Amino acid sequence: MFRPRYAAALAVLISVIYVPAIAASPDDAKGLWLTAEKDGVLEFKACEARPSALCGTIVWDKDAGGPKDNCGLQVAQLDRYENEAWRDGWLFDPRDNKKYKGVLRVKQGVLHLRAFVGAEILGQTEQMTRVADLPTSPQCKKP
Repeated sequence: MFRPRYAAALAVLISVIYVPAIAASPDDAKGLWLTAEKDGVLEFKACEARPSALCGTIVWDKDAGGPKDNCGLQVAQLDRYENEAWRDGWLFDPRDNKKYKGVLRVKQGVLHLRAFVGAEILGQTEQMTRVADLPTSPQCKKP
């Protein structure tokens, strides 16, 4: 026999079970992302030459104006969105001056950028947080 005192608990349980999961979208990655080290901001948006692809560019660098300035450097081009991830492209790491294969996912509002050689499982992931605005200084020069 069903008891009324359990009705509230049952209602909460049913609502949790039947709440649909929010699927990731290719647009989730677009915008400004602060690196884990807080030394750069990358902007991800549609590539100019390939609008169906996603490109990432350094739009703020703590070393702007100095010898290690990477402002304006394109560091990512990912050509295809599939299974809640951008893939089939490349990532460039200016720290070691090398290109890698890459995968980009956004999970719970955090960008996961995975660079690898060979198989994805053998790579390293950097997590970035979304920011609304660029830090005020130093500023990257506009092209």
